[in-house]
Amino acid sequence: MDVHPDLEPIAFLLGRWEGAGVIGYPTMESANFGQEIVFGHNGKPFLTYQSRTWLLDAEGNKVRPLSTETGFWRIQPERQIEVCLAHPTGIVEIYVGEVVFHKIELRTDVVARTTTAKEYNAGHRLYGLVNGNLMYAYDMSAMGHPLQSHASAELKRVGDFDE
Repeated sequence: MDVHPDLEPIAFLLGRWEGAGVIGYPTMESANFGQEIVFGHNGKPFLTYQSRTWLLDAEGNKVRPLSTETGFWRIQPERQIEVCLAHPTGIVEIYVGEVVFHKIELRTDVVARTTTAKEYNAGHRLYGLVNGNLMYAYDMSAMGHPLQSHASAELKRVGDFDE
């Protein structure tokens, strides 16, 4: 199935990516984590998105699952982008941002939480393709803390998108 032509600015994301990074926040100890992200499409003008992470020990072995999120990435005119993400912890986020070459910068426009979700107020994400690898940094405002670094990772493409 052909990729919708509107997706050309973000088509570089398509595929399965795996790698590792570092997480930390005032409410937790810094740690290494592993991650898998899958960007797909169904021929319509949006990308599907799934991410899962797990805690890694000092040798790089999986210790336990961390977070998971799923959503949709929609390109808009003039290389603007909208991203809708849902988390099983009761949080839904809508990000808006811009695509500049192989760099995507996103900021939360809306955050909705269920009554049982932890306090989460805002996010800022930066994605970029660097030497063929997907790099990203994620800042968040949660649990009474201002927007600050939470996670960063480097992911390698390990597979193409399977329709």
